[in-house]
Formats: sequence, structure tokens, C-alpha cells
Amino acid sequence: MARAAPPLSVSLDWNAPSPLHAQLREALRAAILDRRLPRGTRLPASRVLASDLGCARGTVVLALEQLTAEGYLIARPGSSTSVAASLPDDATSLSARPDRPVPTLVPTLSRRGARLIGGPRRRFMAEPDVPDAFALGRPALDAFPYAVWARLLQAEWRHGPAERQDLRGSPALRGAIAAYLGQARGVACTADDVIVTAGIRQSLRLIAELLLDPGEAAMVEEPGFPGIAQALASAGLRPIPVPVGAGGLSAARVAALAPGARLAVVTPAHHYPLGYAMSLEHRLDLLAWAEAAAGWIVEDDYDGAYRYAGRPLAPLRALDRGGRVIYVGSFSKLLLPALGLSYLVLPPGLLAPVSHALAGTGPTPPVVGQWALARFIEDGHLAGHLRRTRRLYALRQAALVEAAARHAADVVSIAPMEGGMHLIARPGPAWTPSLTDVAATAALGRAGIATVSLSAYYAGPAETGLLLGYAAVQERAMDTSVRRMAETLRLAP
Repeated sequence: MARAAPPLSVSLDWNAPSPLHAQLREALRAAILDRRLPRGTRLPASRVLASDLGCARGTVVLALEQLTAEGYLIARPGSSTSVAASLPDDATSLSARPDRPVPTLVPTLSRRGARLIGGPRRRFMAEPDVPDAFALGRPALDAFPYAVWARLLQAEWRHGPAERQDLRGSPALRGAIAAYLGQARGVACTADDVIVTAGIRQSLRLIAELLLDPGEAAMVEEPGFPGIAQALASAGLRPIPVPVGAGGLSAARVAALAPGARLAVVTPAHHYPLGYAMSLEHRLDLLAWAEAAAGWIVEDDYDGAYRYAGRPLAPLRALDRGGRVIYVGSFSKLLLPALGLSYLVLPPGLLAPVSHALAGTGPTPPVVGQWALARFIEDGHLAGHLRRTRRLYALRQAALVEAAARHAADVVSIAPMEGGMHLIARPGPAWTPSLTDVAATAALGRAGIATVSLSAYYAGPAETGLLLGYAAVQERAMDTSVRRMAETLRLAP
């Protein structure tokens, strides 16, 4: 069956010297040769095409008849016109051949570009070709309520935007986020305190450029997500790694290693990637540091909703009395990576400057889906989904730990964590001493197992290990995936 063409990207110039039918003929010929109109594509009816172009139907008919006579189109009586399966230029026009070798331009990269691609390749977000075992950042897509989400999206499309556009994000979504954070995370805020963004990197760069001058120091956790330091560096700051201990980040270490820093980016609920929860003592010390340094704290609560043991401590934002904490969260790991929606909760003093700066920062978050997400939260679907996946992830974490103890105890040691969506596999007694975690990650990738090297999260001397995301791995697949991982590691040089 011939494929129908989408609306054609063709325009006519009434002031041009060439006739309109000739312009249309050449535009269609170019689209066919460039494969923008693939072979077999059914063209719109002449009346429809004429209406789209704003010209007489006779102009369209003349252009189509000429292309049919030349062999580019096939017109069957009683049927529509379609692109011919065999084109007349195939034998003579090499430019129309899709298999013609195209010269590859090798660009000369900047020094910054060379550094960006020089390190080991890391996957921080799930990609379409990454297997579920053990991809980082991938939630349990098999548990997502697609039917509910589709219904809400359909309602959004059907009714259209019900509110004026706002660079800060949909007012309905900002209100829903504020209500959710107050109930679920103890973060007291209003819709006016919330900014919807396209991701933490955009948020960090905006904050860094507003609050600090180029060359100033900013503290990041060591180890930590490299994208944090990259975002700060792109804003002209000097990221200073501060080692994280079992109680989380210590303000004393911040003062010793980064005495001039006025910005700290931390993951207190569940340190990424080691999984530590920041102690209450360290939280209070860090807040006191921010007050004394006239500094700021960015609290990245990327997966604070997932805690399986113990009582979660209050977020820094809930303890902040000086208006020094900027709270950051995301829906990509909670719901769907494709959502691309994150948010900031700002202290009152930053609301006006951030709102003024938003217009020139880009990229703005996708508008489509914000109303649906607001309804998803307001109707209780987010809370229900988090309850279900919290139980599910606890089961999947336990399944990973048990499978590793049964099938891989000689090559890796995997301990449970109290929260999050990943675990760390550290070398066991049979791990080849010369095997780096970067080489192990590459070998596992060839075997169809997605992991990330722990050393990739260190700026200095690194610990060896593998980060294993388990949230998207169904329990029945855990044994097979762990066995394959163990077999690969045993054979790795």
C-alpha cells in the first residue's frame, strides 16, 4: 500500500519570473530526488494541494502531469498520484543515489571539545538501544500507568492550553508540584516558588550565572555526577570536588578544601552514586556554612522518593531558615525519561532575578504534557505510582542482591542500599586485578549488559566498581542477567 505524504514543505513565489506550475514541478522533483518524498509515497489530491498552496487547481494538475510524463510520478485511473518506484534519474544522476559515498568531514575540535569526548563514554540516561539490565536512570516502564497518561494527554490535546503560557512553567503544574512537595517531602512552598525547567544542567547554569562571577569556586561532591561539574564549568566557575564520607558531605571539609566557595551542590537524601544519607549534624553544619559564607546550596533530590529502610530525614530545604537552599527535582526518573521535565524551588530572594533571566537561557521545557502532568499529580496518580514502584523497586533490589550472592559472589560484591534505583558492584576475589572498571563496562556492553564504571564519577583517585540500575529489570530476568554479567567478568582479560 502506498504511503500518504505528510503536508508538503513547498512554497510558491508569485513575484518570481518562472510560472507557478514550473516552480511546483521543480520543488516536487527536488523532494523526490532528495528522498524527502520516498518511492511509493501517495501525494495529496490536487484539490487539497491547491488549497494548501493557495493556487488554482489547474496549476497543480499541470505540474503533476509534467512529472508523470517524465516518469517521476505514477497516476492510476480512479486512484491517487504517487511517486514512481523507478525514477528516471536513477541511472544518470549520482546525486540522487542514496548509496553514493558521501565525503566525511573531520572537524577540528576545540580544546574543550577534545576534553568532552576524550574520556570514557558514559550513559547517564537510558538510551533506546540500552538493555534494561542494568541501565542507569531507567524507571520501571512496565509499571507505568500508560492508559491513564494517554487519557490525560488526549484531554490536553482536545481542549488545548487552558492557561496563558508562562516562562516559569504551567501555573497548574507549578501548583501541583508545590502541593506534592509539601505533602510528600515536607517542603513548604507555593506555586510562585516553583520554576519548571528542562533539566538540572540548565538549572545549574542559570543559578551559577546569576549568583557567582566567572572564576569563583563552587563545591561539588566527590564522587559525583560529572554533569554537575560540567554545567558549573560551562558557566565559568571552578568546580572543587570535596570527598563524601559515610555521613554525607562535611561542611568542615568544604571550608578546608574550598575556602572561597559560595555555592555547594549536594545530594543529601541519597548521595549519587555511593548512596549515603547526609546526617542531621552535617545538614545543620552545611546550612550554617551557607549563612556564614553568604553562600547558596543546591539540593538535588533526584530520587528521594525511593527509600526502603529507615525513616527519611527532612530535606535541607525544610530545615532552611535563611533562604539559602535551592531545591531541585525531576520527573524523568520517577515517571518517564522522555518527559524531560524538572523543577526548581527557589527561596524568596531569588524569585525575581530567576524569572527575569529565564527569557534568555533556553532551552525551555516542553509545553505539551505539563497540563497532563499537573492532572496526573492532582488526581493522585503520582502518589499511587510512587507507592507501587517503591514496593516494586525494593523487591527488585533484593532480587539483584540475592542473584549476585548465588551466581557472582566470586567476581563482585553487591550490598543493598536503603534507597535509590541502583547498586554498586565492587570487585570480588576472582575479579582480575588488572581489569579496570572501564574495561569491564566495555566487555559487559558487548555482552548486552549495560553498566557504568564507578571511576567515571571521580575527578581524582577513583574507587573501582560498577553501577547497576535495577529498577527496570523484572525479577524473573534478574538471575539470567546476573549470570551473564558474572560469566563475562570471569572471562574478561
